[in-house]
Amino acid sequence: MYEEYVKELKLIERTEDELNVELIKSIIKAKTDLENANKNYEFAEGELIDYYLYQIKANQSKLNYLLKKAKKNGVVIDRIKQIEIQKQKDFEDRNVV
Repeated sequence: MYEEYVKELKLIERTEDELNVELIKSIIKAKTDLENANKNYEFAEGELIDYYLYQIKANQSKLNYLLKKAKKNGVVIDRIKQIEIQKQKDFEDRNVV
């Protein structure tokens, strides 16, 4: 009989700034996903219309949740910071193997 072993992941404590950066990255991704769903909806035909409507609704709900969380935490996202984080995220995405 084989036993399954579960590898324990070491939890890394994050600073408040690191958590805020993660929150901002999530907001940027949700906003991008919403924009993409809207663009795809414009060209959708047949059953894909319902699919993209669902994606739009889901992404809008996620974005609203993240924005409320950011507001509750006192996170302010200025456009310059958003661009810097987006560039960093794009760089990390390209370098993931």
